[in-house]
Amino acid sequence: MEDQEQGRRTFSKRLTPIEVEKRIILFFYTVVAEFFEFEEGRHFFMDVTDNLGKEWTFVGTFHANNIVENHVSISWAQFSLEKGLKANDEVTFTEKPQGNGPWKKFKVVIKRKIRLFGQDIWGELMV
Repeated sequence: MEDQEQGRRTFSKRLTPIEVEKRIILFFYTVVAEFFEFEEGRHFFMDVTDNLGKEWTFVGTFHANNIVENHVSISWAQFSLEKGLKANDEVTFTEKPQGNGPWKKFKVVIKRKIRLFGQDIWGELMV
């Protein structure tokens, strides 16, 4: 997916209760294919900057499975705890410009839906 305003590539999803509980986010490989080359069992690293400017490193792993299609798991236990993530929060990773290398750089934004004056509004989590 591409951020039309800035021409940067993004991928995102809403968190499930399991992802929040296990502090691992799961993406079908097709969602992240343009960012990472699939190699079963291989680990990759993501340098991530949150909306407060704090730097994080997430470790991802590629998984092949005949029943559940190829997928990627990204471990972010400390980030998840510190940010107080909840089911249905939306996480968006936006690629930051960089050279070629095994480490990818991203900005991460977490949004949470709140109800305000009877309307559902998505707001950026600022913690």
